[in-house]
Amino acid sequence: MRIFYLVLMLGWAIVAQAVSPVQNLLERIDKGASCKFVLEQVKSPVDFFELDQKGKKVVIRGNNQVSIATGLNWYLKYYAGIHLSWNGMTARLPEVLPAVTKKERHETSLNYRYDFNYCTFSYTMAFWDWERWEKEIDWMALHGINMPLSVVGADVVWYRVLQKLGYSKDEINRFIAGPAFQGWWLMNNLEGWGGPNPDSWYRQREVLQKRILKRMREYGIRPVLPGYSGMLPHDAKERLGMDVADPGRWCGYHRPAFLQPTDSRFAEIAQLYYKELTRLYGKADFYSMDPFHEGGNVEGVDLNAAGKAIWKAMKQANPKAAWVVQAWQANPRSEMIENLPAGDVVVLDLFSESRPQWGDPSSIWYRKDGFKQHDWIYCMLLNYGGNVGLHGKMSHLIDEFYLAKSSSFASTMKGVGLTMEGSENNPVMYELLCELPWRAEKFEKDAWLKSYLKARYGKSDEVVEKAWLLLSNSIYNCPKENTQQGTHESVFCARPGYDVYQVSSWSEMDDYYRPEEVIQAAGILLSAADRFEGNNNFEYDLVDIVRQAVAEKGRLVYPVMIDAFKAGEKELFDAASSRFLELILLQDRLLSTRPEFKVGKWIEQARSLGTTVEEKDLYEWNARVQVTTWGNRTAADQGGLRDYAHKEWNGLLKDFYYNRWKIWIEQQKSLLEGGTPQAIDFYSIEEPWTKQTNSYSSQPEGNVIKVAKEIYRRLQ
Repeated sequence: MRIFYLVLMLGWAIVAQAVSPVQNLLERIDKGASCKFVLEQVKSPVDFFELDQKGKKVVIRGNNQVSIATGLNWYLKYYAGIHLSWNGMTARLPEVLPAVTKKERHETSLNYRYDFNYCTFSYTMAFWDWERWEKEIDWMALHGINMPLSVVGADVVWYRVLQKLGYSKDEINRFIAGPAFQGWWLMNNLEGWGGPNPDSWYRQREVLQKRILKRMREYGIRPVLPGYSGMLPHDAKERLGMDVADPGRWCGYHRPAFLQPTDSRFAEIAQLYYKELTRLYGKADFYSMDPFHEGGNVEGVDLNAAGKAIWKAMKQANPKAAWVVQAWQANPRSEMIENLPAGDVVVLDLFSESRPQWGDPSSIWYRKDGFKQHDWIYCMLLNYGGNVGLHGKMSHLIDEFYLAKSSSFASTMKGVGLTMEGSENNPVMYELLCELPWRAEKFEKDAWLKSYLKARYGKSDEVVEKAWLLLSNSIYNCPKENTQQGTHESVFCARPGYDVYQVSSWSEMDDYYRPEEVIQAAGILLSAADRFEGNNNFEYDLVDIVRQAVAEKGRLVYPVMIDAFKAGEKELFDAASSRFLELILLQDRLLSTRPEFKVGKWIEQARSLGTTVEEKDLYEWNARVQVTTWGNRTAADQGGLRDYAHKEWNGLLKDFYYNRWKIWIEQQKSLLEGGTPQAIDFYSIEEPWTKQTNSYSSQPEGNVIKVAKEIYRRLQ
């Protein structure tokens, strides 16, 4: 009988191991890879992972599935020379894995590792299907993420809530934003723009979110669901007779109304919302609410009462839950959270690398007492608008993290977070941030970078290191005091003019590096390219870095063109403007070699979700508008949103940015010939492209290294 029970228990253990989420992850990385590892989950008071050896098998040991996945990623990078990233989540593992000759252990007291910004769900994920989401959840687990924002399908909750409040289908669709703009709707910034959504959209979102949450929970990842922040349609006073505050407008758009906490129906509406949310997607340990985000008018609102009402409603839905709130500009207003219990609020210090609010006295957004009793997370924003471009504060990110960790505010610092507006860019910076919690001692940037490059490309190379060290000390060495919103924006993507510098309205760019250094680094990297032909990570980075070099050359040529015009030098203007336009087309050609840099991929993702031609066209319009005008004429021009989400993408460069610059240049040529000055209505030039449905390829075109070499030669 004892033998029978032992056999039965052994069978159960084998079955349990077979269905382990990390085992399944290994199979998705490389079929058959799971049999090369021993995965062991053991109890521990702290999050940790260990790398060990048992015969020919590598042992990954950890206190939960995310810790084990993090250990697996560490092993793949630093033992096997395999770097899994957004541009590639599969790999061929060696037949015999490199041995772990000495047990290696990493642990962290930072239990919250957060991911995403509301904007990420629009700028990057608006049209993702399950296949892409599955890869992202795997990436999160491998990088230690255990607390991601998860707002897919929030529109389904709102649809049902508003139905119960008596709103018609048309009224609901005038409130809920379209696929590419839901991030700002959920942050209470706008209503309806991008819609109305078809019925099939809501069905798809519900199915997708349930699948996303199921996989997250299998890993032990605790999602942050969108909670109730007091939002209602802006006509709620007339429509429902409720006491609401008007937060005003955001970049020309009506903001949703804010239901006053003193209204007798606040608790009722909140309860209705959480009931629908829970019925659809289950309870969460964390709920995200950001009332009065980015300049919302709080006049006439008792902020203390509002904070307590939002907190109380959340606690009634789940007594164990905590409120996750973004620290951005004036939010969270101290009056809203100062009287709430410690442990019930988690503040995302959204832009810690540039405008920390946790208590660093050198910050522009300095809060003397930090977030007081509340827990907070050290976050890196890095990317705005999903813009393409190399950028980072590599050394400062490390310094500021360890400064915070050793400060008087360290006791409430509970983790790190990725809060980018758009992802799938600058993998080196995200890799760096995700490793910080697992490195107990402060480390040097250069040594870390060399180990990263060996992992990313599978081998060390002195020439590659030279190129990247140059980048790390220039474009990736943005100064501490610089507060610009992401990358140094490409002049190609700007509306033409005589004094073009930044592209978007709020960039705050500053010349902190020399363009020539980036061009030089691209040349150095190209000299090693033949040794890495076919290496996916290398070829992606090569295109990105040469792309940046072309953009830098454009920034150098632009003032020559303008000075020639101002000096009345027709021949020089013709030569400089021709060169400028040529550079745009060169960049377009370069970017055609990788699908990640093609507008065709973005549009294809959008159209693939439609079930009819009309739906496909609606989603494509959403996709095109977001990366160009962003909004209607008022929002684009007066609201300043045009080109905020600009992209250096193949197809978009040739058909949108090139066309815009060419029209402007032709006008300048006319003026040099004595023509009459006329103001250009740029919106009337831009809007037609957003309404087109011409096809763009999503497939790579040409040999990456050959094309990159050709483009670089033509930069000289």
